[in-house]
Amino acid sequence: MGDHLRSGKQIDRTLRDLSLRKESPKSGYVLLVLLYAIAMAGTVFASRNGGRFIQLFENQIPFSAFAGVFSSLANICIICLVVLYRKTGFLTALFLLFTQFPMLVVNIFIRHNVNSFPGFFMNILTITAVVIIYMTHRNVLKYQTILREQAVKDRLTGLPNRFACTELMNDLVRRDEKFALVSVDLNDFKSINDTMGHDTGNEVLKAVAERWTALSDRMQDGINVFVARISADEYMLVISGYSLSEDVEDIVLMFKDELEKKLTIDGCDYFITACFGITEYPRDDNNIDSLFLFADAALHELKRLGGSNYIMRFRPDILNTEKFVETERKLRHALDNKKISFNLQPQFDNDHKLRGFEALARMRDSDGSYISPAEFIPVAEKSGLIDRVDMRVFELAVEFLSDVLRGKKDSGLIISCNVSVKHLMKNSFIDEVKGILIKYQVPASHIEIEITESIMIDSMDKAMERINEIKALGMKVAIDDFGTGYSSLSYLNSFPSDLLKIDKSFIDLMNTSESSKQYVAAIVTIGHVLNFSVISEGVEDEAQIETLREIGCDYIQGFIWGRPMSADDALELVFS
Repeated sequence: MGDHLRSGKQIDRTLRDLSLRKESPKSGYVLLVLLYAIAMAGTVFASRNGGRFIQLFENQIPFSAFAGVFSSLANICIICLVVLYRKTGFLTALFLLFTQFPMLVVNIFIRHNVNSFPGFFMNILTITAVVIIYMTHRNVLKYQTILREQAVKDRLTGLPNRFACTELMNDLVRRDEKFALVSVDLNDFKSINDTMGHDTGNEVLKAVAERWTALSDRMQDGINVFVARISADEYMLVISGYSLSEDVEDIVLMFKDELEKKLTIDGCDYFITACFGITEYPRDDNNIDSLFLFADAALHELKRLGGSNYIMRFRPDILNTEKFVETERKLRHALDNKKISFNLQPQFDNDHKLRGFEALARMRDSDGSYISPAEFIPVAEKSGLIDRVDMRVFELAVEFLSDVLRGKKDSGLIISCNVSVKHLMKNSFIDEVKGILIKYQVPASHIEIEITESIMIDSMDKAMERINEIKALGMKVAIDDFGTGYSSLSYLNSFPSDLLKIDKSFIDLMNTSESSKQYVAAIVTIGHVLNFSVISEGVEDEAQIETLREIGCDYIQGFIWGRPMSADDALELVFS
């Protein structure tokens, strides 16, 4: 399977073409050779006219003095050839340098021109330098190639990733070539992971990649389909070279039909389906980020509607673009002017003793009214602003904590802060957190980072590395909305978490359904077996509190004991 993926001719050819377009132009090669020839001609002319002079700054300078200048210019051209044009430049440089030896030998041994001795040894020195530069540069390029391969390809399937997809789209836009972007999401893939395990899930993902890569290679001349894996069970197709807009759906149908053929792994048959959201350049928009947004919007609308139709084109009514853009503008203004605020929702143990608070992002509109987090958080995620929102709320929470500790040094108060998976996985995350803790002189042991289970599906190794870094700082880790994502006992067993948060959806049903109650009880038991504390979110009545006490839940968060409140009200609660 892996060999076949690496032979995805059309995809590999596209990636190679994109890389080659970034190399130095052929015209530069010709120019360097021409400049070298001119410089060498100048060297010969200057050396043969040593008895002639040129007036410069009221001084008479012999022509022979310029021989070294022209020779140095020639060597600069040689070095540029080697650095910019790799093997071709290296071979050309060697050819040009070696062709000088016959002339130098004739001058020294036949014409007895001893002035050629420096040129002879300079040539040897230049050849040595060129060989060293080429060999060193080749090793650097080899590692650059490996790094680029890692940067543009998905490690599991070998397919290009989102970065490569964006590079291709930018290139098509530069050439003003129309194309379609198709966002693809496999249906019910989570059930395969949950029932058959993640190893089987990975084999399914690789098999899908293999089928679509092979189909891409079989496309008729002129039509190019670039297949990429974006994350987990999400793929993207970039289709170009078609004639009519209607052709796009026919091509997508081919990929849909190929996907739905029976797939057999380890003796088990699987029938995979997917939803396809389509947008086109320039018909729908000419901005790359907007096209990604539109394709995803069509896909999510399709998922929302359900039914038997698995392909949908983007329509303006699917996404209220103007509202999105306006919310993004307000969000940027709020971030730039430090207008993102926060509320704190208290967390208690079963005896109503305060454990700490969860910090929740808040944003006001220009008229003073609050904009719902359900409205601005998705915009922050889509527009790449979620990192700034995370860190703004984190800094406010740490500042609040410093106020608490100044008045109550022995407080064991915990502040929980939500962090998006994308932000958490960035290399700069740990340094950002450290900087804020140092700024406010707050012990890391009072901070709890809340993450969702989705972090465990993309890159378990990277996730574990980052969470271990968080733990090494002394902070706590909580798994938010446990039970709604990619729950796996094998992951949890090695996951260095301190707290499981049971989602409100389970608490709501707990006292109306015995199975829901048993499910919550099972989560509590699992948490305790794995040495985690457990907190229930969205607790709103006394009956729920009694049930949670009965099944041994450690902590409670909800309107029944505390709604989200301002920092001043939270300080009053702490010191009451």
